[in-house]
Amino acid sequence: GCCTFDEPLSSCGYSQSDDDDLNWDQVNAPMKPSSGQGMPSGSFMLVNTSGRFAGQKAHLLMPHLKENDTHCIDFHYYVSSKSGASPGTLNVYVKVNDGPIGNPVWNASITAAWNRAELAISTFWPNFYQVVFEVVTSGHPGYVAIDEVKVLGHPCTKTPHFLRLQSVEVNAGQFATFQCTANGGTDSGDRLWLQGIYVRDAPLKDIKVFNARRFVALFSVVNATKRDAGNYRCMIRTEGGVGVSNYAELIVKEPPVPIAPPQLSSVGATYLWIQLNANSINGDGPIIQREVEYRTSSGSWYDIQPVDSTSYKIGHLDPDTEYEISVLLTRPGEGGTGSPGPALKTRTKCADPMRGPRRLEVVEIKSRQITICWEPFGYNVTRCHRYNLTVHYRYQAGGQEQVREEVSWDTESSHPQHTITNLSPYTNVSIKLVLMNPEGRKESQELVVQTDEDVPSAVPLESIQGSTFEEKIFLQWREPVQTYGVITLYEV
Repeated sequence: GCCTFDEPLSSCGYSQSDDDDLNWDQVNAPMKPSSGQGMPSGSFMLVNTSGRFAGQKAHLLMPHLKENDTHCIDFHYYVSSKSGASPGTLNVYVKVNDGPIGNPVWNASITAAWNRAELAISTFWPNFYQVVFEVVTSGHPGYVAIDEVKVLGHPCTKTPHFLRLQSVEVNAGQFATFQCTANGGTDSGDRLWLQGIYVRDAPLKDIKVFNARRFVALFSVVNATKRDAGNYRCMIRTEGGVGVSNYAELIVKEPPVPIAPPQLSSVGATYLWIQLNANSINGDGPIIQREVEYRTSSGSWYDIQPVDSTSYKIGHLDPDTEYEISVLLTRPGEGGTGSPGPALKTRTKCADPMRGPRRLEVVEIKSRQITICWEPFGYNVTRCHRYNLTVHYRYQAGGQEQVREEVSWDTESSHPQHTITNLSPYTNVSIKLVLMNPEGRKESQELVVQTDEDVPSAVPLESIQGSTFEEKIFLQWREPVQTYGVITLYEV
């Protein structure tokens, strides 16, 4: 890789690129001044920007370097013009393993004299790299030159060397932190950054100086996404040159999310058996934890439970309640839990009512109707949103027992009551309430009530018989068919 350009270019292993706009010229002059404007003298590689429009490029390629130990590339450069305006920019690239050329690691745009720069490149066998010198013209006439390129078998004197940079794996949305450790010193005038290929660069987050010969720089790629995945390397630009680490890979994994909702196996009043159905996922594995998240469809209650098998029984649920059930999957690393998968919507069965209605009481008694009331109850008693309440009553009429039932619609009131009509006066009526849902029934205690007396029916005319005497008339008759109470007086 060393070359003074006194001999033909090819003898040093250097070459011109076929993908640029113009070539470098090899110049051999008798003497090279240490400073001065305009055309330098000596033997060197030169780009004359005169007559070139802005943006044209010339590439000079060093041979591939396969180094086993710390080394330093040292070169001289010259960027000047008679007018004092920059003729263009001299860029240096470090292309690794014949990969993408990436972004420049070093550049200069005006010097007015020969200067020296060094490249502390930490890429070692079995990897190899190639240094590319590029000139980008500015549209102003002038000269850009390089000379005395040396590959030295010792560390650079003014630029730190990075130790091996390790690859980083994070989950999407997390901070990816690269730790760049360097041998050598640094000061406030140095620029440190993390350079990526086809991805955004990362600024310096923190620096820790251990001593004059060792420091660690930390860089973070914040809220990493798949678009940030790729190769990165540590960079330091000093007054004397540039330090370049090896490339390390940022691997961004997507937390796993099930593609399909869980499947329902069986349903009870207070439990749901599900199959996780989480073999097919979007995102990355391996899966190290499975969780079931379930919540009520209405309201804000939810819970999460870890699961260690492909099926799971969710217990202690409320009867006749709709739940949404999702599966969460977790891969290694912070932020490795994915979003909940598609939800299974299902409802638990009703449960047998907790008890029958309480405190059945009489509100009003009349001869032909009775009004009753009871303690109000809610879902905690019915254990089902679908239920009905019936009033069952029985009484004797015409020597036969009559059994009746009526549906009570007054179940939401804070003072529920029901009126039984079309009863017979002065009759014992047995009353009870029956609470029913699809799973069972519960009864209240039975209440026995007698209706009030009422006006009796007429005395049967055919039953009236009479006998006459000198001083009296004797009458007799049968009592009415319906007495509706105790008859205490007949009037003649």
